[in-house]
Amino acid sequence: MILGSVCTRACRFCNVATGRPDLLDPHEPEKVAQAVEKLGLKHVVVTSVDRDDLPDGGAEHFAQCIEQIRKRSPHSTVEVLTPDFLKKDGAIRTVVKAKPDVYNHNVETVPSLYQQMRPGARYFHSLNLLNKVKELDPEIFTKSGMMVGLGEIKEEVLQVMDDLRAAKVDFLTIGQYLQPTAKHAEVKRYVTPEEFDYYARIAKVKGFLMVSATPLTRSSYHADEDFLKMKVAYQESLYVKKASN
Repeated sequence: MILGSVCTRACRFCNVATGRPDLLDPHEPEKVAQAVEKLGLKHVVVTSVDRDDLPDGGAEHFAQCIEQIRKRSPHSTVEVLTPDFLKKDGAIRTVVKAKPDVYNHNVETVPSLYQQMRPGARYFHSLNLLNKVKELDPEIFTKSGMMVGLGEIKEEVLQVMDDLRAAKVDFLTIGQYLQPTAKHAEVKRYVTPEEFDYYARIAKVKGFLMVSATPLTRSSYHADEDFLKMKVAYQESLYVKKASN
């Protein structure tokens, strides 16, 4: 996680500290790249807190991390999980230009719960971000995830799937929300494994290249393995399209 440990948002499901953010470390991108090289990582996920205080939301910092990792570990694949860059013109373009292998941005929950769970975010802005990534660079795989058990209903989850597919999202993750502390939003319901299997089947039918839907699924759950599976699924989809023509 880059850009410090203090977030400018206060989402009711997240246990990251909210307050005055840390000063940016100008050497952080190089330090991240050194760590990736030293650990010999084949796939790395770079994420961050929200930094509404920065003019670009931290986009340039993300880009520098990608660039430094490429220099030191050219065979490593890079996945970014970015904030929504709300009201940060040009931020998405900055990250996309650095060409991560996967661009992840989570919608987190259904739109009816945004005001309660993500008061600083906007559902359709997140959809537009994901769609913009594909517009700028169709070769980048896009990914998004959501939690269930916060009070949503099945039909809302299915609508989110449709919205994400309309934004050309390739990879969907769905996991059970777990309350981090007594101060956070309560778990309204524990979704059964059978329901997760149902969501996974429906998501595949709707056209996602890759789906991970289990109680323990998280944004970076088996990210390295699933990235390879997604690449295979993409090649298979191209073959099917070619054969049908």
